[in-house]
Amino acid sequence: MSTTFDLAVVGAGIVGLAHALSGLRRGLSVVVIDREAEAVGASVRNFGFVTVTGQQRGECWRRAMRSRDIWEEVAPEAGIRVEQQGLLVVARRPEAMAVLEAFRLTEMGEDCHLLTAEEAMRSYGAALADRPFAGALYSPHERRVESRQAVPLLAAWLEEKGVSFRRRSLVKALEGGLVSTTDGDIRARHIVVCPGDDLLTLYPEVIAALGITRCRLHMLKVMPPDGFRLPCAVMSDLSLVRYLGYSELPEAGALAARLRAEQPEALANGVHLIAVQGADGGLIVGDSHHYGFSPSPFSREAVDDIILREMSEVLAVPGARVAERWSGTYASLPDRLMVREAPANGVRLVIVTSGTGASTAFAIAEETLDEFSGGQA
Repeated sequence: MSTTFDLAVVGAGIVGLAHALSGLRRGLSVVVIDREAEAVGASVRNFGFVTVTGQQRGECWRRAMRSRDIWEEVAPEAGIRVEQQGLLVVARRPEAMAVLEAFRLTEMGEDCHLLTAEEAMRSYGAALADRPFAGALYSPHERRVESRQAVPLLAAWLEEKGVSFRRRSLVKALEGGLVSTTDGDIRARHIVVCPGDDLLTLYPEVIAALGITRCRLHMLKVMPPDGFRLPCAVMSDLSLVRYLGYSELPEAGALAARLRAEQPEALANGVHLIAVQGADGGLIVGDSHHYGFSPSPFSREAVDDIILREMSEVLAVPGARVAERWSGTYASLPDRLMVREAPANGVRLVIVTSGTGASTAFAIAEETLDEFSGGQA
């Protein structure tokens, strides 16, 4: 096997694979090194939801749009099925509808459509709970893949196209273009380290100085009644105070105040609703957010109950049963959505610190490779 490459990528999660793809597209020889036999971290524990609408205005939103386009280019080549398209944000309260109306007037809402409650029921009533709500917003931008399948398929396709993979191989040190691993040494002109929420193995001093910690999420797979179909991904009011594209609008203040009065436990546990559906009919539903360098591995049923109550307020799923429960995890930084540092010449440390890897990593990777090709150290 070759031990010399143009680009070495440490980490085979979606951020690492995105950098491998960007290098491949530029004609570089690429190796991906990962300690695991297969992806087991944030990249396969999430919704597989390529979210555009609601990402922070400006750079993050533009990255999400670009990454969505790359997903559309790559998915058919890699045999990845796009399970769902679009997003419906259901406004349970007038204050939530006011946020959606304000969002629609921004450049981010240009291709989105506001719906009255009656219009939403006519189009999506078979999936929505029979409860009063103020209206909805539909976005055509989102795409959803089954992440447990999509990430391995993307890796296999990259390998087929010429990317080398070194699995079950721990990178112990990096110095002067030399990648020292438990499986031998590799030399590379450029190195990208994508550690996910491994905050100690490589460049721990840089990560500590940035203040990066971890976020743990409650995730559920729910089996709805037979025949239930969710035509697109669904969110609700709680999402409008978590996603910065909405929450940074002035109109979000009134909604946040009402939610503090009416759903304080949801806010205290970082709960908001995302529901997507897979080919087997199961709904991936979540999530919550709890922060700490070593977040507790023990999940409280009360938090799951908050998520399931919100789901039942929005979706028509009587008798739905929970088939799986698991914890998501990702690196987190309160004031930055991602970091790209240059801890050494020819090295970039890239961490998505907002749980938006599937939504933004492809664009982030292009930016990283642009830095290298532009001659930046």
